[in-house]
Amino acid sequence: MISKKAKYAIKALKVLTEEYGKGPVLISYISAKENIPKKFLEAILLELRNHGILQSQKGKGGGYLLRVDPSRVNLAQVLRVIDGPIAPTPCVSFNFYVKCDDCDDEVTCALRPIMERVRDANLGVYENTSLTTFQSSASLPAK
Repeated sequence: MISKKAKYAIKALKVLTEEYGKGPVLISYISAKENIPKKFLEAILLELRNHGILQSQKGKGGGYLLRVDPSRVNLAQVLRVIDGPIAPTPCVSFNFYVKCDDCDDEVTCALRPIMERVRDANLGVYENTSLTTFQSSASLPAK
């Protein structure tokens, strides 16, 4: 399950994708449009900026905007910035691997192959969903 912070980050990025190419967007606009607490949103946008997804401009006409084309940012990148590992268990994580402390042998672990499949299924969706998905609800894949 993704965190509320990640959900807010995705909602904010949806707004910034809709406004892409039009200049900086005010935090207050994003906050009001997506019903995100302003202070919480400020911290989220700063984190996304510090990881190179957003850029900010100060002063009159300032705000936040996407640093790169929305087609080049996928949900896996966003979730890793905000929530950290995507994998359901640390022993199957690509970027945050840690051996499970209660596991004697990963090779014979009955749970590990299942968790690898869960990780791969999630990554398949997250990595193949760019921010451009939010430009039109018609582009959302059917179930």
